Amino acid sequence: MKIRLRFFASLREALGSESLVELPDGSRVGDVRDLLIARGAPFDAALARGRALRAALNQAVCDEAAALADGDELAFFPPVTGG
Repeated sequence: MKIRLRFFASLREALGSESLVELPDGSRVGDVRDLLIARGAPFDAALARGRALRAALNQAVCDEAAALADGDELAFFPPVTGG
């Protein structure tokens, strides 16, 4: 299956705005993060497991256990703070 990846805020600066990735059926959000980390720099630093990140699947916030389907859009972004 193919999904569209989008990156926002500091991740966009490090990784670009978007790309396509091909995954095996049954993949989950956490699998995508691991796949990208395995690519090495700059993905490994930007998406490191110790780094707080949020994910949105088809524009709805999700956790890393969320299942993916062909044609989905998956976005990664840092947590939002402020006041």
